[in-house]
Amino acid sequence: MKAISYSRYGGPEVLEYGEADDPKVGPDSVLVAVRAAAVNPVDWKCREGYLDPILDAVFPVIPGWDVSGVVVRPGAAVPEFSAGDEVIGYVREDFLSRGTFAEYVAAPVRTLARKPRNLSFEEAAGLPLAGLTAYQVLVGALEVKRGETVLVHAAAGGVGSLAVQIAAHLGARVIGTASEHNHDFVRGIGGEPVSYGEGLAERVRGLAPEGVDAAFDTIGGDTLKASANLLAPEGRLVSIADPEVVKYGGRYYFVRPDAEDLCKLSELAEEGVVSVHVQETFPLERAADAHRLSQEGRTRGKIVVTVARETEGTASA
Repeated sequence: MKAISYSRYGGPEVLEYGEADDPKVGPDSVLVAVRAAAVNPVDWKCREGYLDPILDAVFPVIPGWDVSGVVVRPGAAVPEFSAGDEVIGYVREDFLSRGTFAEYVAAPVRTLARKPRNLSFEEAAGLPLAGLTAYQVLVGALEVKRGETVLVHAAAGGVGSLAVQIAAHLGARVIGTASEHNHDFVRGIGGEPVSYGEGLAERVRGLAPEGVDAAFDTIGGDTLKASANLLAPEGRLVSIADPEVVKYGGRYYFVRPDAEDLCKLSELAEEGVVSVHVQETFPLERAADAHRLSQEGRTRGKIVVTVARETEGTASA
């Protein structure tokens, strides 16, 4: 099969397009013909070796954790899916090697759910990692309740835009930080936008004089510190970007694959509660350009890599 891979840590230039071994399909896995795979900041962080302290890399590494596609064949112990089913997945294992930037991926069944019928493959590919992160932080870690005020940072980004929509669905008032050119976008998905930069705390206090009940940090550093100072009494703080959050009494969170949560996200998408904005798509062979764009850090919604195919075909077991 064709795939993107890298044989050493480094910049986008280490990504190579070429032949790779067809994936083996274990009893608890599902062979998926990839239609699209979203790019996430963690992809280039893995590629540059930042996650080496916690994840072994088995080179060559095929990057990518998000996928949408069509089931070719379920494993022997997988009654949940059949050939032809359209699925999405957050296909993360405990090591780096068998990712989704390829024509096929053998995805553990615990990472998959049915694709929302109303989303394109490109849109659906942007839902798993970002959506699960937003959902698990808001529902689980922050326990957001109706009537509360929630501060979401980078509200126009992949995680942030889904967090705004989910928090609004939970009945919260959502304040979202974003560049000024993204303010209309944030309003359109249910948030009250405020600009980044100097004076951020004053702008948020202008909207929420008593402070916010929950803050969702996706940036870290000074933004994290500002968030801690904007909390109301008994306010909660979670960061997915900076482990230093614990110094402020908050919690650091790393998303985990969860088929049940992913099914709920798929249902929310079909109900029209959440949508995925795709900023740009790249063919598989241009995955390095997709990584470069992601590293610029100004993405509205998601960047997606697509796999062109005339037929689904098969991959050897």
